[in-house]
Amino acid sequence: METTGEAPRPHQITLRFLAAPMDVGLSGTVEAGTVLEWVDKAAYAAAVGWAASYCVTAYVGNIHFSDPVGSGDLVEVTASIVYTGTSSMHVHTEVSFRDPRGERTGTSTTCLVIFVAVDEHGKPRPVPSFTPRTELQTRRRDDALARIGIRDAIVEEMKGQSYTQAGTAERITLRFLAEPTDVNWGGKVHGGIVMKWIDTAAALCASRYCGQDTVAVFSGGIRFYRPLRIGDLVEVEARLVYTGVKGMHIAVHVRSGDPKGGQLNLTTYCLTVMVARDATGTAVPVTPWVPRSAEDRALWEHARTLVRIRANSPGGYRPGHLEQSVPVGRQASR
Repeated sequence: METTGEAPRPHQITLRFLAAPMDVGLSGTVEAGTVLEWVDKAAYAAAVGWAASYCVTAYVGNIHFSDPVGSGDLVEVTASIVYTGTSSMHVHTEVSFRDPRGERTGTSTTCLVIFVAVDEHGKPRPVPSFTPRTELQTRRRDDALARIGIRDAIVEEMKGQSYTQAGTAERITLRFLAEPTDVNWGGKVHGGIVMKWIDTAAALCASRYCGQDTVAVFSGGIRFYRPLRIGDLVEVEARLVYTGVKGMHIAVHVRSGDPKGGQLNLTTYCLTVMVARDATGTAVPVTPWVPRSAEDRALWEHARTLVRIRANSPGGYRPGHLEQSVPVGRQASR
């Protein structure tokens, strides 16, 4: 708790619940998209509690998926304010779980979510400043500050990338209308639902490429550009841009607009890393994808540049399945 004028404000919140059977996907465990929906809800609650106003998701980054959550597991989602700007709040979020019988525990996901407080007109409004008071809070504040430069570099790298019909990689597009059940308390589709759509599209694209079941191991650079509303036509496009030894890097664009016609505008963009799994749930190698067109090669290099940028961040993503030994220019044999 921290005093900000008239009343103390909580800087942390924990949601506790049992993972339900309907949370489990085709993988037999809770899908990454559902976990991200939990993350967004907890982070939103922490941000609103601190700002005392409506908040919108601006960015989600450095999402590591570790141990899978099963049906019936007792889940805890803890969201903590770690840094504040003028109107922004950086929220460290961790999803942990345990078997109620005490037989299994684990950490499913950790990530950093950035929310912006807005007024009744949707304009950014100031938030109280957060001051760390413990060693852990100070370390997390410092990590959040260190990631600002990394995030700016990622956003800059994402600008200007071309995604046209000139690409030859595996690609899928989902189209549907935003439903009333998708909206949050502010009347707009909440970020967790959008991230669930992203995970679905990325998993489908990766599975079609490798012909096996796939799961997400990392998502990064999830940037929210504009809100989605009830009745919007939503288009979620996922494209393979790079393969490591086991990882498939999938670029996902979410666009939305008036279903009666007109241009669909970019709403959200991110890069998700999926891995293939065998019958035992073990990650297995995938057939290397080799770019053929100029656009393919540009996006292949783009993915590798993002890997290098993230490797310099605190807790950066450095798994062994990022590297690919097949040189650019060779023809893949699938």
